[in-house]
Amino acid sequence: MDSIISVVGDGFVLSAADCTNARSIVVMKEDMDKVMELDHHKLLSMAGEPGDVAQFTEYVQKNVHLFELRSGIAMSTKAVANFTRNELAKSLRKNPYSVNLLIAGYEKEVGAELFYIDYLGTLHKLPFSAQGYCSYFVLSTMDRHYKKSMTFEEGLELIKKAIDEVKIRFLINQPKFTIKVVDEKGTRTVESY
Repeated sequence: MDSIISVVGDGFVLSAADCTNARSIVVMKEDMDKVMELDHHKLLSMAGEPGDVAQFTEYVQKNVHLFELRSGIAMSTKAVANFTRNELAKSLRKNPYSVNLLIAGYEKEVGAELFYIDYLGTLHKLPFSAQGYCSYFVLSTMDRHYKKSMTFEEGLELIKKAIDEVKIRFLINQPKFTIKVVDEKGTRTVESY
C-alpha cells in the first residue's frame, strides 16, 4: 500500500512518501519514514513488504557507507543505483526481495538525478517517477505538469498536486506524506503534507 513519488527539478530532486505502515486491513503505524538518507547527497525512497524493505535498504545504506570508508570516495548516484540493481538481480534467484525503490541524488558535475528500480532489478533514469498504487493516479498528472527546468517552488507544487490526486482518488486513506529534497546543500526534510 506504499506510495512514493519523486521529481527532478533544476538542481534538486524532491521525494515524497506516505507515512502509513499497513498490512491487510490493519494500520500499524502512521509515522513511518520511507525516504532514507544514504549519504549527504542521496535519498532512497522505498516501497514493498516491510521486512524486505528494512533489510534490503539498510544493507544498501551500510554498503554505500562501507565503500566510502574503504576508498575515501563517495559513490556517485549512478554507481549506487547500479550497485542496488545488481544486488536485487542477484537476490532474485536466491532469496528475492519485494522492494521497489527510487534513488535520488545530486552531484556538482552531473546535477540532480533520479533512478527507478523495481523488485525485478529493472533500472531506469527518469525525470519523475512513482512506485506503488499511487503510480496509477499520479503519473498522468506529473506527465502533464512536468517541466524540465522547474524551480523548487514549481516542483513542490507538482508533488503536492500528485499527493492530492492520491488523497482524492485512492480508496485507501494515506493522510500524511513526508517530502524531502536533495540538492547542492545536501538532504533535508521540506515538510509533512
